[in-house]
Amino acid sequence: MKKIFIFLVLAIQLIAGMIKTPLVTLDNNNSIVTINADAIDVGMSGFIVQQVAQKHTTILKSAVVLSFDKKSKIATLKLSDYMECINRALPVGSWSVKVGDMAILGFGYRRALLIAPNEEIYYRISKNVKIQWVHPDIFASILSLNGHPTPLKEDFDDMIENSAIGIIFIYLEQKLYTIDAKSFVILHISDAPLEQKSVMLPFYSRVQDIEANWWGEGSNKLENYESYYYKLLEKYNPKNKNLKLKDNK
Repeated sequence: MKKIFIFLVLAIQLIAGMIKTPLVTLDNNNSIVTINADAIDVGMSGFIVQQVAQKHTTILKSAVVLSFDKKSKIATLKLSDYMECINRALPVGSWSVKVGDMAILGFGYRRALLIAPNEEIYYRISKNVKIQWVHPDIFASILSLNGHPTPLKEDFDDMIENSAIGIIFIYLEQKLYTIDAKSFVILHISDAPLEQKSVMLPFYSRVQDIEANWWGEGSNKLENYESYYYKLLEKYNPKNKNLKLKDNK
């Protein structure tokens, strides 16, 4: 147990904390920017903010780290429309991203959701990792509201918006996958050799039954825990060799 705890603590520590740094360059399409950083994880997400008045800033774009050059300490970020906190009743500014605006990455990395196959594994991990856990009951309730017994990426997106989590942990075959909640990119994989005696589908929660839609993607009940989550991770991590090895088993 002590060994597992050490592995998980290291996994948390290896994830960079919140990074706040100005934009260095901006391409002509306003879609790719660069920043300077001593260390950063590819797949890390956040947003770009601009100061519009003294002590007031506004969020302009969402951002995800595409690459990081360790020698030059330069990270490349891809920008996209910021879709959270949209309120059509409020006025929209005409600000555009410019060099010198601030990139804020890793915001919310101290709040996490853990997807585990059973109660024992859930509690053994959650009780030994110092992070603010959002209980999977909330996610199960969102699935029931959406009519998805099989969780889709869009359901995870709803969870992010409703609970402001930054990290998702998924336990698969004695390994713990640390994932950026927005990009769904794997940030780290750590060993967690726990005995798995049972599986609760689609994951451990205290919600007895998840409502299902009559038809459509996600409306069928999940049949295989490991297979489904591996495929979901592979969809957003196509170059990850660890997932390719699982497909070949």
